[in-house]
Amino acid sequence: MLKQIDKAATRERIARRAEREIKNGFYVNLGIGMPTMVANYIQPNKEMVLQSENGLLGIGKSPLQDEVDPDLINAGKETVTAATGASYFSNAESFAMIRGEHLDLAILGGMEVSETGDLANWMIPGKMIKGMGGAMDIVHGAKKIVVIMDHVNKHGEPKILNQCKLPLTGKQVVDRIITDRAVIDVKEDGLHLVEVADGWTVEDIVASTEAKLQIGEHVILASY
Repeated sequence: MLKQIDKAATRERIARRAEREIKNGFYVNLGIGMPTMVANYIQPNKEMVLQSENGLLGIGKSPLQDEVDPDLINAGKETVTAATGASYFSNAESFAMIRGEHLDLAILGGMEVSETGDLANWMIPGKMIKGMGGAMDIVHGAKKIVVIMDHVNKHGEPKILNQCKLPLTGKQVVDRIITDRAVIDVKEDGLHLVEVADGWTVEDIVASTEAKLQIGEHVILASY
């Protein structure tokens, strides 16, 4: 099913839906790329704290032009603001928080996710990268892992697969997948379709997903 896609609007929709995963009292890490957009849509009535692996606890919204401080950046080297009461610390202390399982939720980008919750998001063979980053620690340290990504790649091929083809970040680590088309939970018995986004049908989701989906009676249609 061919559709005209507005990439900016799609990314915003995914980020807005991902924000609903954040609950009051949560300590949350947002991964590089699209996950950082989630910070812009956090509801003001939510009491939560964003943690950056490079040493900032209490990230605020993206800065306006006159608010930019080049010394305040997230793990993706994007400028950020510090919320009231924010604290700064070393990279080592940050990873002690992550490895100590003090994060309630991590929202990460993904290149591929398998039917068993394996995640590939850190490199494409043959392409230059600066390093593996902190995702390999985060996927094992955070209590819940939500992956946000496009449902298919730029060639229209599925990104939710029977088995990942790219190098893995972690095995059986993903709890929920949020794409531009659907919300899918990873459970012990496989992938469960939970929600279908506006403009798509259950049939569309099945056709654009390589891995088998379990579809119950309570799938929410047109939910975001």
